[in-house]
Amino acid sequence: MNRFEGSGSREAKIRYLDGDYQILTSGAYVVCAMTGRPIPLDELRYWSVARQEAYVDAAASLEADKRAGALPVQAPQG
Repeated sequence: MNRFEGSGSREAKIRYLDGDYQILTSGAYVVCAMTGRPIPLDELRYWSVARQEAYVDAAASLEADKRAGALPVQAPQG
């Protein structure tokens, strides 16, 4: 059986807080805002409080920050 099948197969609704999150509607996973991949709640480590988005990993979080203009622009070195 797929890990997202069965009674716990629906997406959770979450409010992302600083260093924690609050489950608004129970579910087994959330969806990464950058990749669209499901993230099991016990594996959720990266999110944006400002954008209320979850990310599958640090790379997806970094790309979201770049896209949102949340990182300072660095001049090319050389």
